[in-house]
Amino acid sequence: MSVAVFYLPNGWLTPFDKNLTATIIFVLAAVTDWLDGFLARRMKQESAFGQFLDPVADKLIVAASLLVLLNLDRVQVWVALIIIGREITISALREWMALLGAGKSVAVHMVGKLKTTAQLVAIPFLLLNDTLFGWLNCAQVGTWLIWIASFLTLWSMFYYMKKALPQLIDQPK
Repeated sequence: MSVAVFYLPNGWLTPFDKNLTATIIFVLAAVTDWLDGFLARRMKQESAFGQFLDPVADKLIVAASLLVLLNLDRVQVWVALIIIGREITISALREWMALLGAGKSVAVHMVGKLKTTAQLVAIPFLLLNDTLFGWLNCAQVGTWLIWIASFLTLWSMFYYMKKALPQLIDQPK
């Protein structure tokens, strides 16, 4: 939904209103996604489908937002490639490891959670792209945060690949 805001007909919303609306929608989606997972764990209502769908939702909201931010020239191509490329690579690795019966070797780890958190914190600043409180330059803060998120994204990719490597090497030919 936050993506669609930027493609409304001209004149429906001012550029600032588009930025603000997209930011609010993104933040609400991220917070409700987190709250849903938290409550499911807390109330012992987790399901295999929920455990599958939650990271997919995270990846979709991040990838769609990055593509819009790329189109708006608010994020560099290399940032989008690193983040989206990592998500595809690690999703494929997890699928492969599950087929090998070694899915637990690439189970979610704290570095992956940090990566997702960094992405979900950076993107609203980039969507808002304005000054808050008269002094906080959201574009600059968002750029620094997305660079940190890119570093964490690469770190998590290497972490998961390193964890999977022994099982991949030991595969019969």
